[in-house]
Amino acid sequence: MAYIPPNAKWYLADLVEQIRVEGDSRIVVHVNTLLVRADSPEQAYEEAIRLGRENEQEYENGDNKLVRITFRGLRDLNVIHDELEHGAELAYSEDVVGSEQEVQSLVRNRSDLAIFAERHPSAAPNYVAKWIIEKLREGDAEGLPDIQ
Repeated sequence: MAYIPPNAKWYLADLVEQIRVEGDSRIVVHVNTLLVRADSPEQAYEEAIRLGRENEQEYENGDNKLVRITFRGLRDLNVIHDELEHGAELAYSEDVVGSEQEVQSLVRNRSDLAIFAERHPSAAPNYVAKWIIEKLREGDAEGLPDIQ
């Protein structure tokens, strides 16, 4: 088992969910990284599973097709070693490379970072809930999730 600090209270869980739209053979997969509060790795696992199952849902999209979101499981679960504060390390990965060029290939330009990257239309089927589309048409965006 990985090293778990004695005062560990926070974990990062990567939840895998699939989205299917009625009549469409494509499967959309989201991997959502959630913050989990728990007193042990076992409790963190149970909480992550519970969060995944709680997000399962069915609804109608704007094309009157049934959309089904199904929790498939965990991709990963890690402890956060530091206290949650500015600069705290939340996760890391390790690679062994053979050249400076390989190191440079791991670093992105500012414009390529997800937060600054240009958004492109999704190739996914329409899984936006009908009620969201209706609220947007009415000009009432209050309380809507960010779907851009």
